[in-house]
Amino acid sequence: MADPAYIANIRIERKKGPLRFAYLPAEKGAVQFGVHGAIARHYGVSPDVSEPHATTIDYVIAATGG
Repeated sequence: MADPAYIANIRIERKKGPLRFAYLPAEKGAVQFGVHGAIARHYGVSPDVSEPHATTIDYVIAATGG
Protein backbone atom coordinates (compact mmCIF):
# COMPACT_ATOMS: atom_id res chain seq x y z
CA MET A 1 0.00 0.00 0.00
CA ALA A 2 1.29 3.48 -0.88
CA ASP A 3 1.96 6.15 1.68
CA PRO A 4 -0.95 8.52 2.26
CA ALA A 5 -0.91 11.64 0.09
CA TYR A 6 -2.31 13.80 2.89
CA ILE A 7 -2.94 13.54 6.61
CA ALA A 8 -5.33 16.16 8.01
CA ASN A 9 -4.11 17.47 11.36
CA ILE A 10 -7.35 18.68 12.94
CA ARG A 11 -8.21 19.28 16.57
CA ILE A 12 -11.80 19.47 17.88
CA GLU A 13 -12.55 21.23 21.16
CA ARG A 14 -15.98 20.87 22.75
CA LYS A 15 -17.07 24.01 24.60
CA LYS A 16 -20.65 23.69 25.88
CA GLY A 17 -23.61 21.68 24.67
CA PRO A 18 -23.42 21.36 20.89
CA LEU A 19 -20.82 24.15 20.50
CA ARG A 20 -17.48 22.88 19.22
CA PHE A 21 -14.40 24.54 17.77
CA ALA A 22 -12.44 22.88 14.99
CA TYR A 23 -8.86 23.88 14.35
CA LEU A 24 -8.24 23.21 10.66
CA PRO A 25 -5.13 23.53 8.50
CA ALA A 26 -4.81 26.85 6.66
CA GLU A 27 -7.42 28.58 8.85
CA LYS A 28 -6.21 31.41 11.09
CA GLY A 29 -8.76 30.79 13.79
CA ALA A 30 -11.14 28.16 15.00
CA VAL A 31 -14.19 27.19 12.96
CA GLN A 32 -17.36 27.03 15.07
CA PHE A 33 -19.80 24.14 14.80
CA GLY A 34 -23.15 23.92 16.53
CA VAL A 35 -26.77 23.34 15.64
CA HIS A 36 -29.57 25.43 14.17
CA GLY A 37 -33.14 25.17 12.91
CA ALA A 38 -34.52 21.67 12.40
CA ILE A 39 -31.36 20.02 13.70
CA ALA A 40 -31.54 21.98 16.95
CA ARG A 41 -35.21 21.06 17.32
CA HIS A 42 -34.42 17.39 16.63
CA TYR A 43 -31.87 17.36 19.45
CA GLY A 44 -34.03 19.51 21.74
CA VAL A 45 -31.56 22.40 21.83
CA SER A 46 -33.21 25.72 22.61
CA PRO A 47 -31.83 28.96 21.08
CA ASP A 48 -31.60 30.14 24.71
CA VAL A 49 -29.07 27.37 25.42
CA SER A 50 -26.90 27.66 22.35
CA GLU A 51 -26.42 30.37 19.71
CA PRO A 52 -27.11 28.96 16.22
CA HIS A 53 -24.06 27.86 14.23
CA ALA A 54 -23.54 25.75 11.13
CA THR A 55 -23.51 22.02 11.81
CA THR A 56 -20.88 19.53 10.75
CA ILE A 57 -23.34 18.18 8.17
CA ASP A 58 -23.63 21.69 6.68
CA TYR A 59 -19.87 21.63 6.04
CA VAL A 60 -19.98 18.10 4.59
CA ILE A 61 -22.76 19.10 2.18
CA ALA A 62 -20.93 22.30 1.20
CA ALA A 63 -17.72 20.35 0.56
CA THR A 64 -19.58 17.78 -1.52
CA GLY A 65 -21.14 20.52 -3.63
CA GLY A 66 -17.83 22.36 -3.99
